[in-house]
Amino acid sequence: MEGLKLVDSLHGNQSGKPLIRLSSSILASRASFLKPAKCSLSFTTGCREFVGVRGRVPTQVFPSGWLYKNSNSRGSWEKEFIIRNASAPTQPISKELVKDKSKESLVSGNSIRRRFLEFYASRGHKVLPSASLVPEDPTVLLTIAGMLQFKPIFLGKEPRQVACATTAQRCIRTNDVENVGQTSRHHTFFEMLGNFSFGDYFKREAIIWAWELTTKEFELPPERLWVSVFKDDDEAFSIWHNEVGVPVERIKRMGEDDNFWTSGVTGPCGPCSEIYYDFLPERGYSDVYNKKEDGSLEPLKQKNIDTGLGLERMARILQKVPNNYETDLIYPIIEKAEELALVSYAEADDRVKTYLKVIGDHMRAVVFLISDGVVPSNIGRGYVVRRLIRRVVRTGRLLGINGDGKGNPEGAFLPELADKVIELSTEIDPDIKTRAPRILEELKREELRFVQTLERGEKLLEQLLTSALLSASENGSKPCLSGKDAFLLYDTFGFPVEITTEVAEERGVCIDMNAFDIEMENQRRQSQAAHSVVKLAVENASELTESIPDTEFLGYDTLSAKATVKGLLVSGNSVTQVSEGSDVEILLNRTPFYAESGGQIGDHGFLYVSEAEKECKAIVEVKDVQKSLGNIFVHKGTIKEGAIEVGNEVEAMVDAKLRQRAKVHHTATHLLQAALKQVIGHETSQAGSLVAFDRLRFDFNFHRPLPDHEIIEVEGLINKWIGDATNLQTKVMPLNDAKEAGAIAMFGEKYGEQVRVVEVPGVSMELCGGTHVSNTSEIRGFKIVSEQGIASGIRRIEAVAGDAFIDYINVRDNYMKHLCSTLKVKAEKVTDRVENLLEELRMARNEVSAVRAKAAVFKAATIAGKALALGTSKRIKVLVENMDDVDTDSLRGAAEHLMDTLQDPVAVVLGSCPGEGRVSLIAAFSPGVVGLGIHAGKFIGPIAKLCGGGGGGKPNFAQAGGREPENLSMALEKARTELVAALSEKAG
Repeated sequence: MEGLKLVDSLHGNQSGKPLIRLSSSILASRASFLKPAKCSLSFTTGCREFVGVRGRVPTQVFPSGWLYKNSNSRGSWEKEFIIRNASAPTQPISKELVKDKSKESLVSGNSIRRRFLEFYASRGHKVLPSASLVPEDPTVLLTIAGMLQFKPIFLGKEPRQVACATTAQRCIRTNDVENVGQTSRHHTFFEMLGNFSFGDYFKREAIIWAWELTTKEFELPPERLWVSVFKDDDEAFSIWHNEVGVPVERIKRMGEDDNFWTSGVTGPCGPCSEIYYDFLPERGYSDVYNKKEDGSLEPLKQKNIDTGLGLERMARILQKVPNNYETDLIYPIIEKAEELALVSYAEADDRVKTYLKVIGDHMRAVVFLISDGVVPSNIGRGYVVRRLIRRVVRTGRLLGINGDGKGNPEGAFLPELADKVIELSTEIDPDIKTRAPRILEELKREELRFVQTLERGEKLLEQLLTSALLSASENGSKPCLSGKDAFLLYDTFGFPVEITTEVAEERGVCIDMNAFDIEMENQRRQSQAAHSVVKLAVENASELTESIPDTEFLGYDTLSAKATVKGLLVSGNSVTQVSEGSDVEILLNRTPFYAESGGQIGDHGFLYVSEAEKECKAIVEVKDVQKSLGNIFVHKGTIKEGAIEVGNEVEAMVDAKLRQRAKVHHTATHLLQAALKQVIGHETSQAGSLVAFDRLRFDFNFHRPLPDHEIIEVEGLINKWIGDATNLQTKVMPLNDAKEAGAIAMFGEKYGEQVRVVEVPGVSMELCGGTHVSNTSEIRGFKIVSEQGIASGIRRIEAVAGDAFIDYINVRDNYMKHLCSTLKVKAEKVTDRVENLLEELRMARNEVSAVRAKAAVFKAATIAGKALALGTSKRIKVLVENMDDVDTDSLRGAAEHLMDTLQDPVAVVLGSCPGEGRVSLIAAFSPGVVGLGIHAGKFIGPIAKLCGGGGGGKPNFAQAGGREPENLSMALEKARTELVAALSEKAG
């Protein structure tokens, strides 16, 4: 699903007209899939249609990626839409931009966004906020499309809350990262302006509204708009031509490669229609589109529509600039980069312009990713943000930005650029300013860390070039750096291949670019597989949505309730009855059981099925409760007695003791977050949590470990609040009211219009659907068990409270009593006693080491006479011996003793087996031997490989190890043979 898309031609191998694709869209059905879906219709520039396996339906076309609703199809319009702050002034990038101020404000990026949302709000669409860049959907790494937050509705897993909606969704795509700056349209971060119909209106309205938005609201000249439709979509073709009035010659039929949208190998898919803007109408009508072949299609029964328009691409057209980067959405960031690099974009060559575009694009991406709680790391989402940050840093260095760009060579320049991004982004995300301190600190830390990596990369490049030159000299070949090594420098150390090439050429070394390109393609293929597909396959269980309503949750007010069994699942298959001993998943119409969410695990307990005479017919032990198919609670358990069947009335009873433990830990988690903000700073924020019966776990964004005094301070605050015996207040209110009141929302969480707010007055206020104590005194006590880093910029605290706190204290007290008994001291003297024992142990170890070293030297003295004398003068001595079980330090001392005893020129190689499965090797060569061209580090490495290891070192001294002691004798014999041969030849 690509929104407003710029293309130089429809196909890479054609030289067609420069066109910009205005939008993309999807039509979807709420019907469930009982088998993999076949293909049917969908749209880009208008709408796409999700299709299934039943009857045939004509294709839909929704131009410019927007949805329409017929005002006659329903009652009065719903006039709800968001009015944001006044737009920032438009940057006058191009001389072609209109100078009239009123006109200029209408084409600013902020204005285009508002006009789009207001257009659809006035046609009955509910304006919804952008979802986080971190999606709930486990099939995708990041939010890559505007439709993603509505995927459960399209699949029929969740009921629609509104008939149609419109959003300005923040998106991240990294599958085309190498094209950023190279083309006029590729971005990693962009905004998708979308409108969605959930079974409300369909293609006719969507097409008509899209055309109205494009030609009337945004005033694009109709004669410069082209339309593509799927090759079999006669209905869409007819609407475009007969109702909208697009000339036949500007409507082109195309095949699957261009006008067919898929979500994966199976699942919803369909044809699409697109609108293109013609930048060069004077070229006429030739060579614009290419027709493709395709097969038959089958649709789903109920049509939903998803359309999308790329804000950056529409801004390019309306602001009349050559590319997306010169719009007021990105160009001010480029201007800031110009200032830091002391260059001019207007006067720069293509290479420098590309560097500036990369910075402008990537800075938007990393700022919003960090704002949404993603921190740099080496895995998953963290790797995406780390990779983009490193591209900006190395690109800045290529532009000549030194340090912070303001005279401090030890400083960082990313925070300077991020300030500009944040300034431009208040209408995209009003909360971004409050997160600014954390964003700037994270960028500074990551940049300074990467600069050190770059410096290590420079040293590695020097080593690789030296090795390539040496190898070429020995083999008589042309020196060449392998493509794999060049890619290692690029991917791990951030070295652009052009810089590697320049440095290598200065040293007379070429680069295997074919191999480098293969490595790049492999990475790109993996990136596309990970980031570019929204999986929309529907499981068989979705058929349950038609017969089973959402579960009514009663657990805030009671721990027991009567309920009716609405469904039974065994191994994922629907059944009507389950007997004793079987594992089962039970769906009830109502329940007191809390289903796992918000970090809190699901309740445990029992379901009792009784006969009319009140005798127990069946008992089910519930060990977990999960949410599925929207808001249906799935009770997972085992039939302990009897049998249960659909329609049974049950008594559902939650384990009260375990529920209390969960409540205590959940409220303690809120207190922990409040205490951390007070002790280490309000910029820290939650990055994840676990609320279990036996402990709590809290992950938070922070850049350093907490010292003991801060941990003690955090614990002290929480235990004080517990002792204050404060009553909690819980209320349900509109989301905006909760945020205005100061309630903390978890990044990445999805909230409805009405939210539950849990407040500890004067301490904490959070949006939370979990269960909590009524009064802080119920927590009884709190203790931090551990604090550690789990990823770059992410810390984790594990703690206990309530009964788990008492258990923890009792266990630790028993340990202490046992320790006191063993050491025969009082508790307050344990530390002193342990320190004394450690000192005694250290002294004993030193004495043993000294004895071992003396023994090794003595043994070395006894074998000195075994040295071989080489050369005509018999001056060169060679000694290769096995020292049995001598440890590595003693082996080193023995080698040094032999060097002094035998005197220059001498070569000594010693080996030993200091422990089970361990081999140690030492090579010591005197200056006379090194002068003959024998290098200790290069000599010992191949010898160690025979023992299953490796090593190296300097020309005069090297150390190695291995894991195969049984091969030591063979390895030493090879060392002796090769040393004698090499030195005999040199001496001769």
